[in-house]
Formats: sequence, structure tokens, C-alpha cells
Amino acid sequence: MIIQPILDLVAICAKKGIENAILSPGSRSAPLTLAFARHADIHSRTISDERSAAFIAMGMAQQLGQPVALVCTSGSAALNYYPAIAEAFFQQIPLLILTADRPPEWIDQWDGQTIYQQEVYGKHIKNSFQLPDSFEQKDQKWHAERIINEAINLSRQFPAGPVHINIPLREPFYPDPEETYEFPESPREFTVLTSQKQLSEESLKHIQNRLSEIKKLVIVPGQQKPNPQLQGVLDQLVKEKEVVVITDTISNLQSESSVSLHDHFVGNESLFEDLKPELVISFGKSIISKSLKQFLRKSNCSHWHIQENGEAKDTYRHLTRVLACSPLGFLNWLKINLQVQDSEYFQKWHALEKTVLQTLPSAFSESEFGEYPALNLILKKIPPFSKLHLANSMAVRYVNFLGKRNQEIICNRGTSGIDGSNSTAVGCTFTTKEPVTLITGDMAFFYDRNAFWHNYPMPNLRIIILNNHAGGIFRLIDGPAKQPELEEYFETKQRLTASHLAQEFGFHYDFAKNQEELENALKDFYQPSLQPKILEIETSSPKNAEILKKVKSKIQEAIKG
Repeated sequence: MIIQPILDLVAICAKKGIENAILSPGSRSAPLTLAFARHADIHSRTISDERSAAFIAMGMAQQLGQPVALVCTSGSAALNYYPAIAEAFFQQIPLLILTADRPPEWIDQWDGQTIYQQEVYGKHIKNSFQLPDSFEQKDQKWHAERIINEAINLSRQFPAGPVHINIPLREPFYPDPEETYEFPESPREFTVLTSQKQLSEESLKHIQNRLSEIKKLVIVPGQQKPNPQLQGVLDQLVKEKEVVVITDTISNLQSESSVSLHDHFVGNESLFEDLKPELVISFGKSIISKSLKQFLRKSNCSHWHIQENGEAKDTYRHLTRVLACSPLGFLNWLKINLQVQDSEYFQKWHALEKTVLQTLPSAFSESEFGEYPALNLILKKIPPFSKLHLANSMAVRYVNFLGKRNQEIICNRGTSGIDGSNSTAVGCTFTTKEPVTLITGDMAFFYDRNAFWHNYPMPNLRIIILNNHAGGIFRLIDGPAKQPELEEYFETKQRLTASHLAQEFGFHYDFAKNQEELENALKDFYQPSLQPKILEIETSSPKNAEILKKVKSKIQEAIKG
């Protein structure tokens, strides 16, 4: 039997601009699966592992800036979505999660595939909705249409994020052979009209009075997508007003004008007084640099955060104002109304940046082969138009140490877990024909191997694995590094390589354990191919820790002069 309100739901999705759906197989979700698969305006793909499916959908939505629908059956399938939903929530990525469910009278009655699915995602969802458990009454159909409109609208409203609709379905739900699918041409739709928030003239007057006292302003953008307009106004603030703009790699706002090698010197106690700001203005989401966070927390300076919906984000523990407006609008106002900042203070930051930039090449030329110098070489070979996905742990930190990047940087820093890095990159490949490069450690890579367990081509995917056969970051953290249980319980040493996985999935595979092999492997790594390519670099975790320590030491010597 065809459940017409489910066809109406899918028609509303298409009408409201949802063009992609990721479906995971199951019987209870069959009405949803068939409706999405048979709608001409929605591209549906099937991914068997729900955890990977959710990260793939998130990787797509992150690039598209539009919600992607996720469909799964009842029971634990919905729970497997949770890691990606939490990541999407904190990254502010829109998702429409549609979970099929048993009728309410059968929950907790020893019936198969039943759990408590209503509001199952708790606080990690913008809102959770429950569709009616039958559609016998006209008002129930009207209610269902209202819910789907409300959910999609909410997923897009700032801050964007995941929404959940739980859908109880009764048997029979497979169509009879003589039945045909008829989607409504004009399904019920309502939209939300929004406007950009602006600060009042009175508020701007108070801000201008406070800014007249400031001569050491620092701007810190957090994680966000590339934005040429923001980039332009930040560069103007640097050049015309001598504002110090500090950019982590995930800000996607690094330029020749910004400070991007700060991780090498902001933790230096001897420089603290010289670098301490009077005011920090931030916007966007999180930053990577722990040393920058600690530096700003210690500085005891005022902090203003620009957040369009007015939510307080007190990352540096000294929040004094939340500016409920768009970052671009405020920074354009700042460009006109800010006085020129302290030139000596500005020069100190940029002199340190220059010292690190000049020291890094010689530090690497004197280094043994390891993942840090290997990555320094690799980054020079990645095409500037490639999307660059970075797994958490050391991959994203190494790239942050190495300064300005031209590629768009994508990293799951909402929850900062290692799960889902592969799948997020796979989702990205479904949205672009440009190269998609994933740099990952061995732990994150093998954790998410089911990302590749599907039947869709990914010829533009390039994977670089830094395989030290362990969670090497724990060797760099004072606590676990000093414990006798380091290797077994923290690094969790393993002997895997990706060669068998590459053979299993039909990927091109290269392996390097020294500089010469790496250079040879990179020669045609970005040449077009019909299959994804893996380049695995094998190193030693203890040696990697030693190399990082020596590079840091050389930089500190150069800073001291």
C-alpha cells in the first residue's frame, strides 16, 4: 500500500530545495526509501552503515550549504547517526534526519527493532518532531505537512543545524504491483523570510567610544567556510589600520596579511607582555590552537564575540560583549570607524611571523624523515583548487603549524573526534569534480573504513595516510607520554597498513617510508584516474615526537636571536 502523506513529505522536500538523500536499507523505512528513490528531482544514494551514511550526508551538506535528507529504519539504526548529528550540530551544518519507527503502542513490548526514538538526539538537534502515527483524518495530513515545512525551515535558519522527524509507520507499507507513485505537483509549502541583524546607532556609539581607548586590537576568526568578502575587509583592516588578525588553518581566512604561524610563539612566556592585546574580537566557530586559547585567557583582555543570534561564546573567559549582527557588516563598519592601531605592537607580531617563516625550511632540511617534514613536502604538491580534509589529532595540528594554505580546509572540529573523517571526505566528493584530498592518521582512517563500502565512484578522492601504527599524539602530551601504559592503552599500537583495504575496494595504492619514495609517489598522485588513490606514509611514533621537538627548538632559538 502506498502511504500518500509520505509521498507528500518527499514532494515538499523537493519543492523546498532538498536535492540529495542518503538512504540506509531497512524494511520499516521502505515507504520513505521508495518515495525518495522514485522522485525525479532528488538524487538518492544508499549507504549501508548508518554511521558512515550520516557523516557522508554531513560532508555533502557542508559543501552545498543546503540540508541533505537522511533516512534509516527503526531501532539502533537511528543511534548510529548520533556522532555525525552531534558534529553537524556544533559545526552548524543543516541535516534533515528522517527515522522510521514502530507505532507507539509497540514500543518496549518485546517487539523487534524498537527503541525510544522520540527526541533520541537530545540537545544535539535544533528540534525533534514526531509525525502522526496515522493519516486517517484530514487534520493529521495537514499536521504532517506543517511539520516537514517547519523542520526544513528550521534546519536553514541561523545557526543552521540538524533537525529530526521521527515517523511511526504501520504495515502494510510496500506498494501493490498495480499501484503507481503520484507526487503532488504543488505540495503545501511555507517559507520564513529573514533579514540580517544590524546593531543600533546607539550601540555603535557605545562601541566607538570604547574603541577610542583601544590601540592593540586582535581579531581571531574561528572555523568557517572561505569568504572572499570577509577576507577582503580583514586584509584592509591589517593594511590600513594595523590590526593584528590571527588565523588558524580552519578559519579559511589566512592571507599574506594575517598571522598564521602563531602556534610557534604565543606560548613563549618571555613574549607575553609584548604580545598581550587590549581587546579581542572573534567570529566564526572554534579555533585549533590550544596555545592561542591559553594565551588569550591569560591576557585578561576584553573579548567581543560577533554572533548573529546573540548567543554567548566565552571561549577566552573574558567575554564582555556579544555583538548580535553579521560579521561582515560589523567589520565593514570597523574599517571606517577604527583608529590606526599601535604600529610597534603590530610589527612585533609580524616580525615573529617572519622569523618562523624563514626558519621552518632550514629546520626541515636538517630533519630526519618523519610525518612532519613529509607533510611539509606534501602540502606543496596539493593543487590549490583541491578541497583539503584534515582528520583530527595530529593531521590538522601539523597543517596549522605550517601556516597559510590556499585550499579550502575542512575538519570535523565540532566535536573534534576521529570518527567520520573518511566519510565526510567521501560526502564532499559527491558534490564536486575537483580533487578532494584527505590527510589522516592511521587510527582515524581504519576507524572509518566503512566510508568506502558503497557502489558510487569517487575518482577525485586522494587519501594521504600518516601511519605511525599508533595514536602518536599521546606521545606529545605530557600526561600519557610519561606513563608505562603509553603504548598499549593510549597509543594502542597496531600493525595494519592500507594495502589490503585498497585491494579490497579497488583503489590505487602507493607506499612510502623515506623521502625518495614519497617524492616518486607524489609525481602522478593528482593525475586523473578512474579510482581513488591512497598514499600511505609509514613512520615511527617516537621518531615523529623527536622531530617535532627539534623543529620547535630551532624556532625558539631563532626567536631568541
